Amino acid sequence: MSVNGKKVLHMDRNPYYGGESSSITPLEELYKRFGISDSPPESMGRGRDWNVDLIPKFLMANGQLVKMLLYTEVTRYLDFKVVEGSFVYKGGKIYKVPSTETEALASNLMGMFEKRRFRKFLVFVANFDENDPKTFEGVDPKLTTMGDVYKKFDLGQDVVDFTGHALALYRTDDYLEQPCLETINRIKLYSESLARYGKSPYLYPLYGLGELPQGFARLSAIYGGTYMLNKPVDEIVMEGGHVVGVKSEGEVARCKQLICDPSYIPDRVHKVGQVIRVICVLSHPIKNTNDANSCQIIIPQNQVNRKSDIYVCMISYAHNVAAQGKYIAIASTTVETSDPEAEIEPALELLEPIDQKSVYSLFLCLLYSIFASRSYDATTHFETTCNDIKDIYKRMTGSDFDFENMKRKQNDVFGEDEQ
Repeated sequence: MSVNGKKVLHMDRNPYYGGESSSITPLEELYKRFGISDSPPESMGRGRDWNVDLIPKFLMANGQLVKMLLYTEVTRYLDFKVVEGSFVYKGGKIYKVPSTETEALASNLMGMFEKRRFRKFLVFVANFDENDPKTFEGVDPKLTTMGDVYKKFDLGQDVVDFTGHALALYRTDDYLEQPCLETINRIKLYSESLARYGKSPYLYPLYGLGELPQGFARLSAIYGGTYMLNKPVDEIVMEGGHVVGVKSEGEVARCKQLICDPSYIPDRVHKVGQVIRVICVLSHPIKNTNDANSCQIIIPQNQVNRKSDIYVCMISYAHNVAAQGKYIAIASTTVETSDPEAEIEPALELLEPIDQKSVYSLFLCLLYSIFASRSYDATTHFETTCNDIKDIYKRMTGSDFDFENMKRKQNDVFGEDEQ
């Protein structure tokens, strides 16, 4: 909004940037937040070496958020590392999601004939071009369902599970009944992201995800945006059903449009679901991941008789988010029963032994009037969040979000030496 010439005032009731997507530091602050009365034991190292994300997500290397960061040049404020591997759960064990043809052929996820069929399917996806009917091989991108495409290539249930959930990154199996174009594009995004760095399609910023909102805050400030932290929001002022301002500490900041997260307007949001997350501190890498210092594990819903997947994001001291030799694994899933902790147990079993864990749960909200962002879902990537941002942008400005328009102007004053 700042880049587009709007006057932006950003108020945050917290003393830090980013709201729910911040990284909590020092470790003592995290203990306090989760009501753990003892202070962290000495074995946890220095408190200020920790930056613990509340919302665990990675960035797809070729995804929308990386595009936004590159186009707006917020990348100049951040350093990224490639996540070392993506794993999928099958029959109680975890397997590496094949990231190259060689890995696919050597993978224990599939039998020999299954591998050939899967390879044919991947070649079909790689060559598929929605503007070139010659690449369709009898598939209609807007009519043929994804379930039918799997049948066409004679793929078994386990392969369908990991393709839909670990490559196309769907949370449920509803997509099987939908036209296949979206899924094909999702698998392409995964492959293209993988092709950029080789180990996995995911990136993660050093010092935690809290660096992202800070980077965007700096960009906004360069374009005249004003930031106020520690600023309580007492009331959203309405006139004739429209927002006209925000009241804080006796003063009203007047505005034409307002964007906020659901926690600022609890009486106007509508709960559509709940996510449980468990932050686990470990002194060891996760078993069967080749001692990776960062990885993602997806437990497809079919494997544990659920409707939605369970996710694990693991990062460590290598990303400047934990003390030397420590690992942070965050498990999350969409709540389906009245006992969420039992639902997430399959993920926690993979992480044993756990030094310390904190459980918390968030409501997923949708909104009616003001432009509010949706709550963060259980997925381990930012693609759904970017779609939400583009949706808010369109509703506010009346036009589609255009990456090209976000490119930094050549004559920008960066507020730094390199003008």
